[in-house]
Amino acid sequence: MTRAVEIVGVPMDLGGFRRGVDMGPSAIRYAGLGARLTALGYSVRDRGNVRVRDRDQDVEIEYAHGARQAHHAEEIVRAAEELAKVVADIAKSGATPVVLGGDHSIGMGTIAGLARAGHRVGVIWVDAHGDINTPDTTPSGNVHGMPFAVALGLADDPFPKALRGTTDGSAGVLLGIRDIDPGEKANIKRAGVTPITMADIDRIGMAKAMENAIAVASKGDGIHLSLDMDAIDPDEAPGVGTPVRGGLTYREAQLAMEMLAASGKLRSIEVCEVNPILDRENRTATLAVELIASALGQTIL
Repeated sequence: MTRAVEIVGVPMDLGGFRRGVDMGPSAIRYAGLGARLTALGYSVRDRGNVRVRDRDQDVEIEYAHGARQAHHAEEIVRAAEELAKVVADIAKSGATPVVLGGDHSIGMGTIAGLARAGHRVGVIWVDAHGDINTPDTTPSGNVHGMPFAVALGLADDPFPKALRGTTDGSAGVLLGIRDIDPGEKANIKRAGVTPITMADIDRIGMAKAMENAIAVASKGDGIHLSLDMDAIDPDEAPGVGTPVRGGLTYREAQLAMEMLAASGKLRSIEVCEVNPILDRENRTATLAVELIASALGQTIL
């Protein structure tokens, strides 16, 4: 991990029905991300935001063939491809990309960008949900439930080849999951991803769960952390797009980040689904800053 960090925001809420996560990048910046990373000794450059059309501007070309559906796919794909170019440029420069969402559909762009820079990363996808639906298995058509499937090569149209199959299931982990759609269960097995559920964490503890996750993701060329803030219990992170009870505690989340930092293998970070409309005094964005800082080496002593 270098001592240079470059931040890019993706103010998008097209991936789900609920509005507000498009303001996530602003909330995280407002919570002091740049200053916190500078205080840790990083050289910080903020590249601003990838341009995303607002839902009211986006004239959706409906994608629905029989039971297949993917809402706002055209604009989401365009933004993801633009993000991939930015992430590839950051990674090629030797800096660590820190991507701020926006909804989690941006994940397909981040991982594709790393692949274009020559890094077929292992992925630790920290989330209450699997995000491994395809247009064939989705019950809702929401693309924020599909990005991991795209990156793993499970999904096809309307997602272009340039965004598909950019990481391997053998180096992929779903951590903290507790709300999985029926079709996702089969997709997890098909992809060969390692699932670590909240029930698993209850049984073996967070330290062992992260030890296992890091071992799996280390099979890739560095580790990409994709953190959906709804992985954390709503009591700690109330301002998220799709809250689910029974999530990670504050200390479990911090331990996960601290162990990633100690591994020395973290290559990139994205943090998604902060929804300031539903938050209380920017608590969730402030927690996001704390977790990013811990992943990048902040320690108690």
